[in-house]
Amino acid sequence: MLGALTTPGAAPDGTHMDTVELLVHDLDAMTDFYRQAVTLDVLDQSGPTATLGSGDVPSIVLRQGSDLPGPDRHGAGLYHTAIVFEDQARLATALASLARHAGERFQGSADHFVSEAFYFSDPEGNGLEVYRDRPREEWRYGADGGALMGTAPLDPNRYLREWFDPEAAAEPATAAIGHVHLQVGDIPTARRFYEGVVGLDVILAADSALFLSAGGYHHHIGMNTWHSAGAGPRAATLGLGDVRLVVPTRDDVAALSDRLRHGGVETSDDGRTLHFADPWGTVLAVSAEQA
Repeated sequence: MLGALTTPGAAPDGTHMDTVELLVHDLDAMTDFYRQAVTLDVLDQSGPTATLGSGDVPSIVLRQGSDLPGPDRHGAGLYHTAIVFEDQARLATALASLARHAGERFQGSADHFVSEAFYFSDPEGNGLEVYRDRPREEWRYGADGGALMGTAPLDPNRYLREWFDPEAAAEPATAAIGHVHLQVGDIPTARRFYEGVVGLDVILAADSALFLSAGGYHHHIGMNTWHSAGAGPRAATLGLGDVRLVVPTRDDVAALSDRLRHGGVETSDDGRTLHFADPWGTVLAVSAEQA
């Protein structure tokens, strides 16, 4: 049972996503997908682990877990990993590459008012969003000050015709993890944990979905019960390994550790990274930017 601590807004403004770890069956095939189709670079590969990203910014860590069963698609865990690209041209480059190498994995697209997004799945069924943010001055805000998000049609073919530039496709990609969307068992418990204990701000809350962030971003972590209502603790499976976040300073890590302890959440801290699990066993790892 979570403690009664309530600390909305406690997460510092400089909070941002780091990498997402995926436990995979076929490391080579998954590495090829994220490199060739998604246009990420292999930053490091040794033994059972490959790290991919853009420039010197890692995004996806693939770790072989071939002895594990496949994930429960109706259980808690990953809904999708969302990679944000710098602008329309670079997003169009990734979209064109995904269409060429993994067009059968396309799942949809949408203009969310704050962003433009295209959805795919990777070869092992993990959800993937590639998107770009609209400039914040173009965002609209509700009476509570939160960014207004919605879903409007976005034609991928028209997007490619408008924005795909072969010259831009030859330039290095600029991409990072923008947010992560999780499957959870119920929204009230998720809100008590991610808002009340972790300290993120609620941007949008509904009966079956919740979006939270720090610093006014549209969301760093989203969650829903669309396929996972009533799900219990996660079993050890392929799929999501952990979700990693960065806060500005080590003092921010210590403050989060205190909130977690007062909220009755077990933690471990190796002096560099604070690890803890949400109510369904999804592991989060938080480290300091200055480290």
